[in-house]
Amino acid sequence: MSISSILQDSRVKLSPLNLSNYKELIAIASQDKLVQYSPSDIKTPASLKNYVEIALQQEENGTSIPYIIYDKKLNKYAGSTRFMNINHKNKVLHIGSTWIGKEFQGTGLNTHMKKLMLEYAFETLGFEKVEFRVDERNVVSRKAVEKLGCTLEGILRKDVYLLDGFKRNTCCYRLLKEEWSANK
Repeated sequence: MSISSILQDSRVKLSPLNLSNYKELIAIASQDKLVQYSPSDIKTPASLKNYVEIALQQEENGTSIPYIIYDKKLNKYAGSTRFMNINHKNKVLHIGSTWIGKEFQGTGLNTHMKKLMLEYAFETLGFEKVEFRVDERNVVSRKAVEKLGCTLEGILRKDVYLLDGFKRNTCCYRLLKEEWSANK
């Protein structure tokens, strides 16, 4: 059962990612070191297609909602993000697997996108907690999550192998519904 919707504001449009529109991301996904802190392989057209197929299988299983990101200001596709590790029983989900092209980084696009996703998760889907998992070394992403009002709950040591064989430490951030409501 899919619960995906188009999410948008004046700056960004998040549409369901699928096997037709993912091709818009091939050039962006091939950018050097775009996902250096992630275990995801998206560098080639074949690996990107596999990445999307896995996301769509997770969506079919009810544990993920993948999106393609469109920057309305630049009129270009910018990358991908998703709701993931969706736990309906405990009303907890993660926002992650986010990557945007280098030309979109630092432009405010990510903040617009994350705010839309948080609003949808809390106010439409009724979740009570949203988590973000970030490589401890990824200071830019950590600061972006903290700017949204998220709290560092802890660090999982030697948690995830990356494509280069490095085993990263993962910072676990959270935002509770009541914190979102108080700060929006």
